[in-house]
Amino acid sequence: MMKGQSKMAVVMASLLVGVASGTLAGVAHAQAVDMSAGDIIVTAQKREQNVQDVPLSVQVLGEAQLQANAVQDFNDLSRVSPSLSIRPAENPASANVAIRGVGTLAFSPGVEPSVAVILDDVALAFQSRAFTDLSDIERIEVLRGPQTTLYGKSASAGLINIVSKAPTKALTASVRGMITTDDEQQIGAVLSGPLTDTLGFRTSVNYDDFKGNSRNLADGKTLNGRRYFSTRNKLRWNPTAELQADLAIDYADGRTTATRPFIELGDNAILRGNPAFTQDVFAPGITVDKDNTDVSIDFPTGNTYNDFAQSLRLSYDTGGPTIMSITAHDRYKSHDWFDSDDSAISSFQNFQYGHFDSEQFSQELRLISPGKDRFRYTLGAYYSNVDIGRDFYRGPLFSNANWDATNGSDLIAGFGQLEYDPLPGTTLIAGGRYSREKIDYVFTDLAASRVYAGRSSDSFGTYKLGIKQDVARDMNLYLTYATGHKGQAYDISSGFNQARADAGPVNPEKSDSLELGFRSQLLDRKVTLNLTVFNSNFRDFQTQAVENLADGTQNFRLTNVGKVRIRGLEMETSIRPVAGLTINGSLTYLDAKFKEFAGAACYVNQTAAQGCVGTPPRQDLSGKAMLISPKWKLAGNIDYAQPLGQGPLELVAQGAVTWQSKVVPLDQNPRTIQPEYAMVNIALGLRSADKSWQVMGFINNLFDQHYRYLINDVSNRYGTTAIQGYVPRDFHRYGGIRLSYSY
Repeated sequence: MMKGQSKMAVVMASLLVGVASGTLAGVAHAQAVDMSAGDIIVTAQKREQNVQDVPLSVQVLGEAQLQANAVQDFNDLSRVSPSLSIRPAENPASANVAIRGVGTLAFSPGVEPSVAVILDDVALAFQSRAFTDLSDIERIEVLRGPQTTLYGKSASAGLINIVSKAPTKALTASVRGMITTDDEQQIGAVLSGPLTDTLGFRTSVNYDDFKGNSRNLADGKTLNGRRYFSTRNKLRWNPTAELQADLAIDYADGRTTATRPFIELGDNAILRGNPAFTQDVFAPGITVDKDNTDVSIDFPTGNTYNDFAQSLRLSYDTGGPTIMSITAHDRYKSHDWFDSDDSAISSFQNFQYGHFDSEQFSQELRLISPGKDRFRYTLGAYYSNVDIGRDFYRGPLFSNANWDATNGSDLIAGFGQLEYDPLPGTTLIAGGRYSREKIDYVFTDLAASRVYAGRSSDSFGTYKLGIKQDVARDMNLYLTYATGHKGQAYDISSGFNQARADAGPVNPEKSDSLELGFRSQLLDRKVTLNLTVFNSNFRDFQTQAVENLADGTQNFRLTNVGKVRIRGLEMETSIRPVAGLTINGSLTYLDAKFKEFAGAACYVNQTAAQGCVGTPPRQDLSGKAMLISPKWKLAGNIDYAQPLGQGPLELVAQGAVTWQSKVVPLDQNPRTIQPEYAMVNIALGLRSADKSWQVMGFINNLFDQHYRYLINDVSNRYGTTAIQGYVPRDFHRYGGIRLSYSY
């Protein structure tokens, strides 16, 4: 919460900047959108549609909104999308992306996410590939609720569809740069245009360097930063009016560092029972409080990564249906390392490191009917092959692990969605998907000289039914029922043993969701107001459980939760009261509960009186709130441009506000609750009337609100209360200047 302000004051501030619509707030590419009419074109259902006509809950984030909210990379998206929560991790492969409170947190490399990520029509099998920069993006669509029917088994909770910019018909070039008061530098450039009458291209490059916002007192270095280079390259060939071919080649290379400083530490804390390792030894010079960002470690925490991806998209208009083929290949590699003793004690060193190697091939075929026909269809077939390798070492003093594993997945599916208008203004919707997947693994325990292997297969179907009814001009209602399915998975992680091998894969995760939506545009389409209510159920929800062992070791294991129920409300609005002024806002309310979860792991030092009972100790979370996402979340932004007299200059002002209620961890630990907080970003600048150049000064985290994206309880390692909090990029207030020039 803002200092000196009440919760109500924060909520009112959010409302003033337009609480209620990331959904239609997005500003899409100028060639695809008529903003004067308030039209936003999306491909949420694998065909181009006005977002107001799409019978599902979809939020569109455009370039202007992303900039106002200082969205630099994938982690920042949760600031602008209330239904979306992203919890980063030391290793991006372990990050958690959740929609409507549902996501997958798992250290096993073969576990599919519950939220799929699509980049330019290609599903990303390894989600961490998305955790790079978001430069040269046209729009981002957040699809909420099960999307398995059209998008497959990785979308049982929702989908993030990222659309990058396409080649332009005229030659254009642009450069942009950014520098901040806390030593971040960013530079990017784009060149786009025709090579011949039928061939166009687009090339973008982006470089970002942020040293970090956390100090390592052991060596004086700055940590918790990032450095990356990326490039997107596209060729578009139109030999005839009917045929289009898009070839995309992307490359990214980066490095990140992470820290988890102590934010609470009890008196007489000693590291792992050694009386010589007191606080002034394992955390010398560190003032432990809720605002602390300092650490003292001798083995840095972070990762390096590189990704090389290629795709070919062919589209042919037959004069009736359009035939489309999408072929893609991706290779992602990363190396991670971590100081697991959280100290710089030279005589007490424990560390971990490992590698990820992921390779994916996919092929999709689609047949899409014309969008204006009374009977419309999208039919398709999909194939993917994914191979993931992971090696891991931890030691040598405690929590020892040394293993190498591979995971494989081979999937084939057929899908389709039909729409029929029996009467003007009435649309009936029916869709289905049938999939068959084979998975396998090999796990080599190098420490014990044991090899485990296994394979399994799963066939499953999902479907969607719905109706959309126009009730007035620019106003409609829809009702849909959709099912989702996320495939079975082997728990390939530290602690794998014969018992896990004998147990086989964890069960598939299944979901169903009933959704009622209202879409409207009012006052000559100057006001957009959308409402959605939903009720979702998940069975065998896959999640990462944590077992706290007697020696202070945390052992992670994949498990199925019996049942989870989530219901809530989403509201979005976009207002354009006068020329040059746009106000957007969004609100999400979530009521999430475990319906059945009798065997949940206890949190650190949980007592029998607090519900931790049995052998091995477990707690029953049935009926408890499942708030890995906040119960309430608000986001709003304002964009205003005003000509300065009759001259060639415009004044530009931007502002963004987000507020969220507290977040309770999965294990219900009261010591690791993230309290509510609000964030405010502002920007002011000048640009030319033709928008060829722009200079903006900005301040992010205006009121210097300190929050943590993840809080860990490690009290069992120190003999007293010990809490660590991870530091987000905008933990401190910072300012900067953005410059851009286009030709």
